[in-house]
Amino acid sequence: MSRLQASFERLHAEGRTALIPYVMTGDPHPDVTVPLMHAMVKAGANAIELGAPFSDPMADGPVIQAAAERALEFGITLDHVFAAVREFRKLDDVTPVIMMGYLNLIEVAGYEQFAEQAHAAGIDGVITVDMPPEEAQDYIAALEGRQLDPVFLIAPTSTEERIRKIGAVASGFVYYVSLKGVTGASSLDVDSVVQKVGQIREQIDLPIGVGFGISSAEAAASVSACADAVVVGSAIVKRMAAHQQHNAEQIEHVIRDVTELLSGMRQSMDSQSQDTITRTA
Repeated sequence: MSRLQASFERLHAEGRTALIPYVMTGDPHPDVTVPLMHAMVKAGANAIELGAPFSDPMADGPVIQAAAERALEFGITLDHVFAAVREFRKLDDVTPVIMMGYLNLIEVAGYEQFAEQAHAAGIDGVITVDMPPEEAQDYIAALEGRQLDPVFLIAPTSTEERIRKIGAVASGFVYYVSLKGVTGASSLDVDSVVQKVGQIREQIDLPIGVGFGISSAEAAASVSACADAVVVGSAIVKRMAAHQQHNAEQIEHVIRDVTELLSGMRQSMDSQSQDTITRTA
């Protein structure tokens, strides 16, 4: 059983929703990434989405675009992403890690080579934003051959036919992009999310993660009532952007600010879960 499957099954048995924070590898400094990953787990994260910086992040808004630029200034590459996960795995062999990136990076490495390195590092799943399922046969074969889950995105505009097509090739979970637009938008319509997640459940028998536009504990709790996972990115990266100097004190400040946000989200999500259990008991 994969780490992702085990995590979702455990949380489902507990009546809880996964909290999945996103951070960009190497931002705001390469020394921050691994300590922050461990701190986020302690703050209540159930999996980690780890970004691989790319020069043209088309699905990302200005906050995460700036994070990619900062990481690229440090020369962060796929090798550094793999190295960070290997370091993380020395102390944590349980928490799933999902790499989020763009197809260009994987194409350059080659599907088989990328999959082998990712698996060896301890990565569990890969979100490739610009890989359409119609063209993903070789990519999926390479990932699944190394026990890596290919995670695909579903948009608010995705039709039932499209959702079924994604469900036929995805594993681990599917990622519902709750907004039309890029990461970091703020106009989250929870009622629309609930409606769309219900539609997705009718077509796909996989856990459903919801991301884009979740920036507060209240929003995380509301989304957790219908989703299997809440993915939080720009709200975290925005806090990290304020700490770009490299010293021990700044690293502590980054960790404090991010874990404060995550702890509040985790508590609100768990309270929501408990309320739901109480009402249905």
